[in-house]
Amino acid sequence: MNRLDTVENTQMRENIPAFQSGDTVKVHVRIKEG
Repeated sequence: MNRLDTVENTQMRENIPAFQSGDTVKVHVRIKEG
């Protein structure tokens, strides 16, 4: 395993709820134009 894989594995969340196509999801992202 290389260093990038190690870092990615430590950042992964394990409590992600299951969702399917057609589900409504909320995305919290702030968009800045310019």
